[in-house]
Amino acid sequence: MAKILIPTPLRPFAGGQDSVDLPGATIRELLEALTAQYGDLRKHLYNDEGKLRSFVNVYLNEEDIRFLNKEATEVKDSDTISIVPSIAGGRSWQPWKHRLCR
Repeated sequence: MAKILIPTPLRPFAGGQDSVDLPGATIRELLEALTAQYGDLRKHLYNDEGKLRSFVNVYLNEEDIRFLNKEATEVKDSDTISIVPSIAGGRSWQPWKHRLCR
């Protein structure tokens, strides 16, 4: 079984778990098993067309699956899968407007 690390913002939708061990031969199979076990995660990971959301990054060990075989990437029992949602927003810091730079 491979270990899937659940990021803090998604833990409420995964029974509060920080990781889950699941069987699967590919990333797709593991994510399907994960969302079958925790149905509320599906809407956070997949869009209405059933594709992995663009702001959800998945890593096999330290490798981004987008640079491997995407969801068809093969997985071994000793592997760790990390789900990393992108974070956007906020304001850019403009040093020339910062009080300490005046």
